Amino acid sequence: MEINKKYILDILNLSENNIEDRESEELEFKEQFSLSALPDYYRSFAGFANNKGGYLVFGVKDSQRIPIGLNEKSNDQFKKIDPQRITQELLEVFSANIQWEQADVVDNEKTFGVFKISEASRKPVIAKKNYGKKQTIRAGEIYYRYAGRTQKIQYAELEAIVQFRIEENSKQWMDLMSRIAEIGPQNAAVLKIDGDLQFEQGNTPIFSLDEEFVKKIKNSDEINYLGVNNTEDGNFGNNVQPIIGVIPKLKESLLNEYPLSATELAQKIKEKLPNTSIAKVWDTIKKHKMKDNSDYSVYIFRNKKQENQFKDSGKIPNGIPSVYNHAALTFILTELKSEEPGSQLDESES
Repeated sequence: MEINKKYILDILNLSENNIEDRESEELEFKEQFSLSALPDYYRSFAGFANNKGGYLVFGVKDSQRIPIGLNEKSNDQFKKIDPQRITQELLEVFSANIQWEQADVVDNEKTFGVFKISEASRKPVIAKKNYGKKQTIRAGEIYYRYAGRTQKIQYAELEAIVQFRIEENSKQWMDLMSRIAEIGPQNAAVLKIDGDLQFEQGNTPIFSLDEEFVKKIKNSDEINYLGVNNTEDGNFGNNVQPIIGVIPKLKESLLNEYPLSATELAQKIKEKLPNTSIAKVWDTIKKHKMKDNSDYSVYIFRNKKQENQFKDSGKIPNGIPSVYNHAALTFILTELKSEEPGSQLDESES
């Protein structure tokens, strides 16, 4: 989201004394910039975000719209803006992340400050708390950019936003039902992310997600494939999101790293070292505590409760399987080979 400086210069039309473009739904002028007026600017940010987005331009005199540029004090304050601070304050004040950008536009020795605000992807953006010494922003209010002014939203515009969301939700449900029909309800599950991070079919938990695995996928492109809607501030949206075809995909992701069951691991070792007993394989795993080492193995918990029990007690509940990676296979083969000097280890086959 970059600011088109040529577009701004065309609006300012510095070759003329007055600006022909009037303030509109997507354009607002301010004479000077002041950090103390941030609440007023934030109000405009929300108004633009709830409409089509737009520009807030500093350095334009209110009377007759004369492009005078920023004075030294305003220019200095504009350059001192801390983007992180503004973004954080916007998140604290409003219900959704407002996307914005800032830039200096310089021409004919005049400097203008510009904010560009993007249209919100999920409307309406609502004020969460009072903000500003004069309560410029009030909790529960929705601001909207009209032609030449920002004010509390009117019924018609709010109804249009609500209707759009209803239609979007209906479309999403229709798409969801179509996908369920394609793969069959027996292959569909729900990801519950309020409390336990687990998948459910009906009321039956299937398995929970390892916290480290969740961290890996949460900010990846794979999230969209899985059907989990990530909000703009990086958190998951609703408490429960419908997931289609996600179980095979997640299993595939996990098993790509740990593709061997205990039985498969033992079989491969027997293939390489026929004289080794299965008991020695289990003894090696136990001796080196490989089940508790994610370099070699992970547990497949059926739900978050079982995982929490393990973390609290250090004891694995009955029936919890482990899966292993190829590093575990190589390690065990190396250990057992040292006990059987006559055996040969072909690393290319491991």
